[in-house]
Amino acid sequence: MKSVLRDFYFWVSILLLAITDILFVGTILDWFDFGLVIGQYRLNHWFSWIGFLFVLFYIAFFVVLKRRFPTKIKYFLGIHVLGNLTSYLLISIHFASQISRPAQFYPDLGTGLVLYIFMITLVATGFLQRFNILGTFRKNWRFLHASSVVALIVIIFVHILHGIGIL
Repeated sequence: MKSVLRDFYFWVSILLLAITDILFVGTILDWFDFGLVIGQYRLNHWFSWIGFLFVLFYIAFFVVLKRRFPTKIKYFLGIHVLGNLTSYLLISIHFASQISRPAQFYPDLGTGLVLYIFMITLVATGFLQRFNILGTFRKNWRFLHASSVVALIVIIFVHILHGIGIL
């Protein structure tokens, strides 16, 4: 555990998680308002689209890049960790904005709640795996982390189809 405390990415990750928590709670308590309408969507929806697109594309690129350029794995892993935590922050703002809506405008949480649970699972397992916390279970975290990505992508598409009224 001592070496992880010297890891720059560990502290930036902790900072991003703390900012996410502050923005999540602050959005629910109406300290922050991300309801500004830009085009046909609110700002919090744009945040979730940006977060989703990063997760979708970079995870696919990451899988290819880490095999194609194994000597640059630390660089790619840094982008993976910080980029996905930033995506988690943006998606958390969206989720908090949705669950803090007034009762008469409360959303159907079905796929959104499942997605957010999968995001939390991905963040937790990724954090444990990246910083080798509970190292003896590392293979288990890797399996849970990778399989959750596949489920997340499928559920995101169902969530989008549901949101635009196709399902």
